[in-house]
Amino acid sequence: MKSFLAGIAAMALTAPAFVVADSANARDAAAATAQQMAHPKSWVDELTGHRIVRITDQAGSQSLYFHQNSYTPQGDMMVITTPAGIATIRLKDWKVAPLVNDKDAKLLFTGRKTRTAYFSKPYGEEGTSVYGVNVDTGKIRKIASIESGSIGSINADETLLLGQWAERNPPLQPGGEMQKHGDPAYAALGPDGKPLTYAEAKEVRLDQRLEAKIPMEIFTLDTKTGERKVVVASTDWLNHVQFSPTDPNLIMYCHEGPWHKVDRIWTVRTDGSQNTKIHTRTMNMEIAGHEFFSPDGKWIWYDLQTPRGEDFWLAGYEIATGKRKWYHVERNEWSVHYYQSPDMTRFSGDGGDSEMVAHAPDGKYLYLFTPQDVPDVAGIHAANAADLISPGTFAAEKIVDMRGHDYKLEPNITFTPDGKWIIFRSNMEGEEQVYAAELAKAE
Repeated sequence: MKSFLAGIAAMALTAPAFVVADSANARDAAAATAQQMAHPKSWVDELTGHRIVRITDQAGSQSLYFHQNSYTPQGDMMVITTPAGIATIRLKDWKVAPLVNDKDAKLLFTGRKTRTAYFSKPYGEEGTSVYGVNVDTGKIRKIASIESGSIGSINADETLLLGQWAERNPPLQPGGEMQKHGDPAYAALGPDGKPLTYAEAKEVRLDQRLEAKIPMEIFTLDTKTGERKVVVASTDWLNHVQFSPTDPNLIMYCHEGPWHKVDRIWTVRTDGSQNTKIHTRTMNMEIAGHEFFSPDGKWIWYDLQTPRGEDFWLAGYEIATGKRKWYHVERNEWSVHYYQSPDMTRFSGDGGDSEMVAHAPDGKYLYLFTPQDVPDVAGIHAANAADLISPGTFAAEKIVDMRGHDYKLEPNITFTPDGKWIIFRSNMEGEEQVYAAELAKAE
């Protein structure tokens, strides 16, 4: 197909000038046609057989982080960041429309109850103001302001914002430049005095930040009154705050730092009670992280490695019962982030490059995973089987070939509310854009 399109483009470029009145216009039109054919807005991935759609045209457009809700409660619209500010995407036809034309507006998330997208803007020297914008009318209202800190989530009934505050925020890479995607260009020397890889240097900088013992708080902010309440206070590094998608009083957060050193995943109620560790390490160098809630809010899922870089799982914890499920993941299928489909029957994975923790030799793909439980042989159960981890595996399907993607930009997959597409960000064509991939194979 590509060779056919290339041939058509070549014919357009070499067509005689007399076929149109203006030869200069003809050349411009032919060049535009060739460029469009070289970078189509929609195509079928030759390796996977799935349709890919490039939704955005503005370089630097970006979808939200994987666990931040970006869809309206009705499932018809999503919001993204563009170089000009914030835009909506109509999911039935991928139409992009501007919503907030302000480069200082930082998109945070959408509400799960109302058709509101929330964003923040700088306030004072170190403060932040939070606003809500109706995705249909564009009407903006101010929610609250804080003197310092950041907002990371909103609860299920949109009555509380969730934020974190630190007494100071030293740069993770002192004096280092920021990369194009916004993270520091991590660099550090190892014990032997030689430069570490990007991934190992990042661990050094994370550990330095953890050991700084900076006082921090996780707090809620009432969306009507602006009242601020501290939920957790610590000199540990608190991060990755997120509300349950269904329980308005349940928070998940992490103790940030090198994953093999910290007890990362915790839940707590909005009144500060029931501060609960979700995963306990059982071996040295075991890591767990990039945690997220299931769509119904009943499970917590997370990347688990036993030990780091050797054996890979997507682990689940049922909040009400404490039951656990672990699905084994092959090295090449390990992913920076996983996520669960709206009907909770499948998971996505965004793969990773060979420099990441799995050191996968061929892992640069977007995956669709179907869980498969490991049954008891001959139906014979251990006496305490119900109390043990329920193991399983994944049947994996490659959805998008990402071998042209630079994984310093994380794809951050989400499922569309109808479960038929995945949305992700990528630089596969050079500049960062927002894409969709259809989960059903193209005919």
